[in-house]
Amino acid sequence: MNGGAPAGRERGIPAAEGRQAGRQASMERLRELRVGFVGAGRMASAVAQALLLAGEVPPVNIFASAPSNRNLEKFQNLDCKTTHSNLEVVENSTFVFLATKPHVLPAVLREIAPAVHSHHVVISMAAGVTLQTLEEMLPAGTKVLRIMPNLPCTVQAGAIVLARGSFAGEQEAALLKKLLSPCGLCEEGPESYIDIHTGLSGSGVAYAYMFAEALAEGAVKMGMQGATANKIAAQTLLGAAKMILETGEHPAVLRSAVCTPGGTTIHALHELEKGGLRATVMNAVEAATCRAQELGKR
Repeated sequence: MNGGAPAGRERGIPAAEGRQAGRQASMERLRELRVGFVGAGRMASAVAQALLLAGEVPPVNIFASAPSNRNLEKFQNLDCKTTHSNLEVVENSTFVFLATKPHVLPAVLREIAPAVHSHHVVISMAAGVTLQTLEEMLPAGTKVLRIMPNLPCTVQAGAIVLARGSFAGEQEAALLKKLLSPCGLCEEGPESYIDIHTGLSGSGVAYAYMFAEALAEGAVKMGMQGATANKIAAQTLLGAAKMILETGEHPAVLRSAVCTPGGTTIHALHELEKGGLRATVMNAVEAATCRAQELGKR
């Protein structure tokens, strides 16, 4: 009996060491990865900032391009490399994020296509530009993915959906998820989810800000100081979201748990129902999704 325990422990050590070695190898690979951003706007800098906050990709391995210095200053302040040449970014990167406006992207694709080779992984952040379009405008066999991040990636609390093109495999998707994990939640799905995610979460952040603003203004109307009301409204949304994620309960179940017969909450919810809150928000998601789909047909 006594001889069996040490043997069991010994058998466990190599497995633990193997897992640790795997994690270290993954970290080393990320630290050696060269990440480029063609376009240096708000979403590009949000993703870059999250990568740097996590410490997995050093600033010297991040390269960004933009036509003017205004957006590049954000990357320069993060100690990243910058240039006005999109080709220079592609030539010096392995993972290339296309972070331009959708209407600009076709011209950018024509410009960079000669510099894209088999070792590149190209990730588009542009709304409405399909994987098919990307693959048709880049060299045959290019590994292409689409992602749709949202602004809270800046504070490592974002939500991202990614979709793979025909030539991007498990390895590229897994490495991209690992790369984006510091940004927050990262889910993979079919390409149709990208436009829906735009309406749900990309634009949805603005809906949440508007709701937080309305909550706080209601409190101000009733006599609370504005700064205090804003802080409490934000914490209320944060706490409610955390409960949904951590309990796994449907929002309707959690909502019902707050209500007591004849209490304050059910009276307030009645007013929200009279105002059509539920239908209005659903319509907003639909409108933003349809707009993203329209952009893809241009």
